[in-house]
Amino acid sequence: MTKRVLLAEDEPNIVESLTFLLERAGFDVTVETNGRLALEAAMADLPDVLVLDVMLPDLDGYEVLRQLRADRRAETLPVLMLTAKGQREDREMALKCGADLFITKPFANAEIISAVNKLADRRSD
Repeated sequence: MTKRVLLAEDEPNIVESLTFLLERAGFDVTVETNGRLALEAAMADLPDVLVLDVMLPDLDGYEVLRQLRADRRAETLPVLMLTAKGQREDREMALKCGADLFITKPFANAEIISAVNKLADRRSD
């Protein structure tokens, strides 16, 4: 069965490149470009993996993650936090909010695919 990825990202070039990479790797990708819509989409139909940007309109990625982790249905949803904010504090905040993995932009294509595969495999265990 094809694994589903919800990509929460508002930068069009990154959406395009990540969608291409993930689909080429065999994932079914859905995109939301703001935090509120990403949260609603995740709760309506939990994906296998959420790739979540920190800086999103409406709700930032940290708040999306806090709300997901507060809901029993999504408390174990695998989340890859992807952000240009690469300071130690940003990583600590992402992990404190419940991110499973944290990758900074710019990123290596292979690193993203490997991380999403790892999280998707964890979800099917």
